[in-house]
Amino acid sequence: MTAKASKAKGRRLQNFVRDKLREVFIENWKKLPILEEDDIKSQTMGMTGEDIVMSPAAKKLIPYSFECKNVEKLNVWNALEQAESNCEGRTPVLVFKRNRSKVYVAIEFDSWLDTIK
Repeated sequence: MTAKASKAKGRRLQNFVRDKLREVFIENWKKLPILEEDDIKSQTMGMTGEDIVMSPAAKKLIPYSFECKNVEKLNVWNALEQAESNCEGRTPVLVFKRNRSKVYVAIEFDSWLDTIK
């Protein structure tokens, strides 16, 4: 796979995550709009930092930092380390998939327990 195709594959997953977050936090909140589309953006490929860029208002509502990986062979530990290094004090979340698979999320166990309380 060429570098261009690989970046396009990663960008598709980032855009998927961005669109799903917008759907949950913008489209479903039409009666009481808190966020706008510009509050949740996909990072430009090749840039350092979080894959999903959020405004301060979005960060208050969504206390997670997203690292997206769309690869056939994922080194989970390296990806989690990258997510943790970019999380800026928020809970790191690894979003991953491969060709013809569902999208999955990896989150630290204690953080997951906090979400289901």
